[in-house]
Amino acid sequence: MEALRLKPPQGQPLLRPNRSKFAPQILTRPHYDPNKAIKPFLNATLSKHVAEIRPMPTSSSSSCDNPLGSSTISSPPSPAKKVSANSLQYPSGYLGAVPERTFKDGDNESIENAMGYLTNILSSKVYDVAIESPLQLAPKLSERLGVKIWLKREDLQPVFSFKLRGAYNMMAKLPKEQLQRGVICSSAGNHAQGVALAAKRLGCDAVIAMPVTTPEIKWQSVERAKEEARTFIPPFDHPDVIMGQGTVGMEIVRQMQGPLHAIFVPVGGGGLIAGIAAYVKRVNPEVKIIGVEPSDANAMALSLHHGERVTLDQVGGFADGVAVKEVGEETFRLCRELVDGVVLVSRDAICASIKDMFEEKRSILEPAGALALAGAEAYCKYYGVKGANVVAITSGANMNFDKLRVVTELANVGRQQEAVLATVMPEVPGSFKHFCELVGPMDITEFKYRSNSEKDAVVLYSVGLHTASELEAMKQRMESSQLKTYNLTASDLVKDHLRYLIGGKINVPNEVLCRFVFPERPGALMKFLDSFSPRWNISLFHYRGQGETGANVLVGVQVQQSEMDEFRNCANHLGYDYVVVTDDNDFHLLMH
Repeated sequence: MEALRLKPPQGQPLLRPNRSKFAPQILTRPHYDPNKAIKPFLNATLSKHVAEIRPMPTSSSSSCDNPLGSSTISSPPSPAKKVSANSLQYPSGYLGAVPERTFKDGDNESIENAMGYLTNILSSKVYDVAIESPLQLAPKLSERLGVKIWLKREDLQPVFSFKLRGAYNMMAKLPKEQLQRGVICSSAGNHAQGVALAAKRLGCDAVIAMPVTTPEIKWQSVERAKEEARTFIPPFDHPDVIMGQGTVGMEIVRQMQGPLHAIFVPVGGGGLIAGIAAYVKRVNPEVKIIGVEPSDANAMALSLHHGERVTLDQVGGFADGVAVKEVGEETFRLCRELVDGVVLVSRDAICASIKDMFEEKRSILEPAGALALAGAEAYCKYYGVKGANVVAITSGANMNFDKLRVVTELANVGRQQEAVLATVMPEVPGSFKHFCELVGPMDITEFKYRSNSEKDAVVLYSVGLHTASELEAMKQRMESSQLKTYNLTASDLVKDHLRYLIGGKINVPNEVLCRFVFPERPGALMKFLDSFSPRWNISLFHYRGQGETGANVLVGVQVQQSEMDEFRNCANHLGYDYVVVTDDNDFHLLMH
């Protein structure tokens, strides 16, 4: 509940003084079947063109044994085109965002770059700190899907994530005098742990910036790096980091016995998939390298679709380990040349895969760690893949314990073993009993109803599923008895908020309904209230803690139509991500 603490925000120093030479400092500041291919669902017209490949800038701080050069971020890059995650959506499991290749076989520059990555991955120094993670069969999932699902257990690394590979590889390549000046990184989680462990092993000083609400702190970190001559260790967009992550692909090739159909890789900034593709496509080019992204954090899919890097206007935070608004420059270049496409999955599907992993290995993955497994399951179902070997990277297990509540609520929905429905029935004696008779053999797992003064009532409930035909048969029984029934399973608004608010309807004049993402920090609520109150009356407020980097809040505000421009200006100036959902059909069904 950090976001809802009423304590006003207080200024904090950007950096804590170093108290131990080797202790990290923390910055606390605020197989693709063309016969089954379909056209992706596009909610906006998207131009698709190929951008010119720009070489990575070089720097005097680059590793002397890196033939590809190195990059340092000295100033913010040119702003990329902003797009919405919703502008590119397609069915779960569909292989979309297939890149247009920008090189031809025999291209000397491409061959030189590929060989440079290959030889550097082979000579990587990651095993000073990382283990060769096991490749394990998932027997229950394999039997259920009819394929052999192999799990590349990066969640078993010393920091429970693959991130230490890239961080250590870059830091171990720094010249001794540069390493002695220390390093700095910006990360909210796994990358920070990787840098901290690498710094401890190498005996160097590390400063770690922990972003709170805005990526601008990355540039503040860079400014600190320049002031103190520290080396900035980026989380993904650097050749040495990519090469370190590429050792995951090298291990898979060595460990996998027999033909391999595809490797599914979680995608955030793109360092892991770029490194794996750089190795595997050079050694076994027939193996598909498939990225997996959350449907609301699909920066790589959109970038590949447009043929250039784009920036998401908003990014979903559930799988916070991959919640980036813009992919890396070098990672995008490699992905455009080497990967086979991107699968998108829902939050529900990620939760289902976390449960699958627990039932397989009694291990709990973080959402980003289960992302590739969710993509592999969806892809195999969509294309009917049978008998093939597929690998999913279980990339991390740094789970926020608070998030387990959401996982347990949504896992069965993601497995299509539970459906959320609403039925309109008359407010007369005996209607509830008749409703239960129509539900029949279906198991009711949740039921919410409150009498109101109208002739009809809306009940919100969940039922356990066995087959889609059973659900359809129940709906038909309802409809034949003049009980209109709606399937709300896909509505995040219902699952996150409305299921907790239903209890009688009320019409609030001039109510504007918005979903805000509050930063998880003291004073966030007061900042919100200072922006809107007492100018406008707040008619609804629902906070649903999900253990995310931002709090998901549903807010109702009474605003006259003539004041909407003023309201939007205030909301934009507030700086919190938000979306207006006043016209949402599910809200009107359940609440009005």
